[in-house]
Amino acid sequence: MKNTDRSGTRGYASLVEIDAPPARVWRALTDPALVHIWSGAEAQIDARAGGRYCFGAAAGSAPVREAHIDVFEVNRRLRLIYLGDPDLPLCESAMVDDFLLDARKGPGTTSLRLLGSGIPEAAAWDGFYKRTRVGWERRLARIKAALENPPRRKPPTVGLALRGLDY
Repeated sequence: MKNTDRSGTRGYASLVEIDAPPARVWRALTDPALVHIWSGAEAQIDARAGGRYCFGAAAGSAPVREAHIDVFEVNRRLRLIYLGDPDLPLCESAMVDDFLLDARKGPGTTSLRLLGSGIPEAAAWDGFYKRTRVGWERRLARIKAALENPPRRKPPTVGLALRGLDY
């Protein structure tokens, strides 16, 4: 007999190896300007234990995700506990994202793990769960790409004569 009770919670786990030291990966997670680069959205971060972490908002609008920073261990761990969202179904569990940084493979490589939990098993949450899990997989890939292949500045063109303007 198949158990169809969906009253628990579910989570997700992702791991990405990034060719960058933990301090750079940490900064990518906690600096609003860098969060904007990999998420494509505005971020407001009060980077400290007990602070606030909001991202996903367009400039001047309400954040898509808002969280309390529960654990803030510089270059090691960032745990976010998401606050209630009126646009989501009622939820009695705490939704959590736990980012763990580890340099076991050497000082120039960081293992970035994300452990997400607390999303209800109820069918009403299936779409949110899939979007969240896949969204974080893509965001972690973008963090890796941004840190391993940062944009290069173009050399200045000062002093070069422009065709037709060399009189």
